[in-house]
Amino acid sequence: MAISSVSEGNKHIIKIDGRFDFSLQSEFRQAYEPAAASSHFVIDFGGAEYIDSSALGMLLLLRDHAGGDSANIEIIHCRNEIKNILEISNFQKLFKIS
Repeated sequence: MAISSVSEGNKHIIKIDGRFDFSLQSEFRQAYEPAAASSHFVIDFGGAEYIDSSALGMLLLLRDHAGGDSANIEIIHCRNEIKNILEISNFQKLFKIS
């Protein structure tokens, strides 16, 4: 399974392994939709090897679900290539990236 999730109280952790692309759209949505919009979401890219533009769109949909500008979303464990894509897309303005 490329996406797994676990909840710890108000913290909802979604781990992504392998390629994060359109083929995971439904699986990613199912990982965050059951969580309350006010949750603290952590997206763990530690096992991710690749993201494409549809993955960026999925992250934006998560942000909308989590409250838009008031969303509490953190992206962690990014490889340099993935971090570069997120920075080129100015996602550091929308998400906490570490």
